[in-house]
Amino acid sequence: MAKLYIVPTPVGNLEDMTFRAIRILKEADLILCEDTRTSAGLLKHFEITTRTASHHKFNEHETCQRYAQQIYGGMNIALISDAGTPAISDPGFMLVRECINLGVDVECLPGATAFVPALVDSGFGCESFLFAGFLPQKKGRMKKLTYWASLNITIILYESPYRILKLLEEIKKYFGENRMVSISREISKVYEETLRGTPDELIAAFNTKPPKGEFVVIIDKESSDETDDEE
Repeated sequence: MAKLYIVPTPVGNLEDMTFRAIRILKEADLILCEDTRTSAGLLKHFEITTRTASHHKFNEHETCQRYAQQIYGGMNIALISDAGTPAISDPGFMLVRECINLGVDVECLPGATAFVPALVDSGFGCESFLFAGFLPQKKGRMKKLTYWASLNITIILYESPYRILKLLEEIKKYFGENRMVSISREISKVYEETLRGTPDELIAAFNTKPPKGEFVVIIDKESSDETDDEE
């Protein structure tokens, strides 16, 4: 029976690509790409010549049913995003749901996701955490931050360099000025970097060296003062 294969791709270093991912992409009848131009370099590097088509947030509402029907009809299709695992803050969820509703098999390969190495690198507790992806830019932002601040678990967010300083100010406001934060950027790339500190310390660091790249922000589940009190 044909399947939809969800295939993670490297978030940085191409050596993070798995042998199985390469095989699946070579054997598939079609590869759906978030951006075919972005994926072209990856596919060329691994000598993958499978036909590609675009599947992104602007067209997935219209294309999900068609591709699910093609898989139902016997076509093996692989889905990749620009980097990391599809459907994790990237297109993919709608196609997976459509396939499941149609009775089509879906198989997600294990592989790269930016927040996992960032979480481990933070040194914060990993036993329970909330991955929230990107915050809404306006509506609902305050409500979410207020709620998350009430939880006693590690919070994981994605953020762009254009809003990272705003987010740090909000963390200071809602979580407290002593709440520890870890920020990782350029995961597995040449300029990979992780900074740890209070919101004010990180704001000072970014005022000295302007933020660049996409960020994974890890908010510790308790402030440094609370930790000191417990000890």
